[in-house]
Amino acid sequence: MIYADWLKFLRVTGADMSYGDFEEKYWQRRQRPLLKIPKGVDLGFLNPRNDEERQIKALIDEYDAEQAAKFETELFQQTKRLNDAERSLKVNETKKALNDQRIATNKIETAKRKLADLRRTEPKDRDSRIFPQVYAPVMISEAGRRTLKLMRYGCRPAGKPAFYDKKYPGTYNARRDNLEGFWKGQFGYSHGIIIVETFFENVEGEDGKNKVLQFTPDDGEPMFIACLWSHWTGKGEPDLDSFAMITDEPPPEVSSAGHDRCIINIKPENIDAWLNPAPANLDAMYAIFNDKAKPYYEHRLAA
Repeated sequence: MIYADWLKFLRVTGADMSYGDFEEKYWQRRQRPLLKIPKGVDLGFLNPRNDEERQIKALIDEYDAEQAAKFETELFQQTKRLNDAERSLKVNETKKALNDQRIATNKIETAKRKLADLRRTEPKDRDSRIFPQVYAPVMISEAGRRTLKLMRYGCRPAGKPAFYDKKYPGTYNARRDNLEGFWKGQFGYSHGIIIVETFFENVEGEDGKNKVLQFTPDDGEPMFIACLWSHWTGKGEPDLDSFAMITDEPPPEVSSAGHDRCIINIKPENIDAWLNPAPANLDAMYAIFNDKAKPYYEHRLAA
């Protein structure tokens, strides 16, 4: 669960907002249905403060109107399907009519729920939860300044073919012990920070079944997570900015809960050194990892 509220991100870090980057990503979202941006990011533009934010708000409103039209069309079609099925059932109870009634009822409920969620302006926790392939605010260094951009969670390294997304679906995490292997083109060159409030891990329960645990630092402080990122370009494909969170051996409380990795929470005083690496001095980067923040991660079964 991240700082999707980019206004809060800017206040905490003092970063500059890359309005041009955000506008480009929101424009791309209207053309590419698979480009997912958390609602928490959208809500930050609810009350725009300048022309740049008003332009992005207009793109969000246009996208929302298109989505609402799709849900309303689905609602109309399924309502008609339900009415037809119920008329048919009054005459003769057939398997098809019963099936249409059940499916239409479920789809009507889903369409209504999606419409309500689309129009909602009150933030919820789920608005800030990201999954692989979803975009998130990432802080990088540009011309020596902390700069906030939108990037996809799931890194496609520059120079690699687009099919790497499917060939290596686990590239949302970068293992510390492989930074100078698979990630050698990014480690020491393009570093980022994402702010996390709490994180989730899949673990095996005592019954052998999967369960999802939620880990939260006991000090209540934001987690500044070390990331690698890449700007990818390719023929016939839109440019892509994407990132991976770096993982390390877990602290005892995470390990005992059943998970074998943990994202690296670096100290605030090390942020600028991390964002401005020297490729010839990777030892300094490892030193930042070794000096990471060490809150106690309390866990509970995720809702």
